[in-house]
Amino acid sequence: MNEKHVKVFTGSPVIVRRLEFLLDESGIGSIYKNQDESARLAGFGGPMNSAELFILNIDLEKAAPIIADYKKEIDT
Repeated sequence: MNEKHVKVFTGSPVIVRRLEFLLDESGIGSIYKNQDESARLAGFGGPMNSAELFILNIDLEKAAPIIADYKKEIDT
C-alpha cells in the first residue's frame, strides 16, 4: 500500500494540539501544521483557527474512534 499523509482535523491550535497528544498516546504519529503562524512569520495575514493535523493513511482505522470521541468531547 502506498503510504501518504491525510488531513484528519482542522481547528484552533489548542484544540488540534490536544488531539495530537491523544493520538500520540495511542502510538499514532502525526504532523501538525499551523497555517496562521506560517503566514504571520512570512509577513502575511492568514485565517484564524487554521491549524491542521495529518496522519498516515494506514493509521486511519486505528485513529477513527479517537478522533470521533474527541469531536464529541469538544462539541459538548
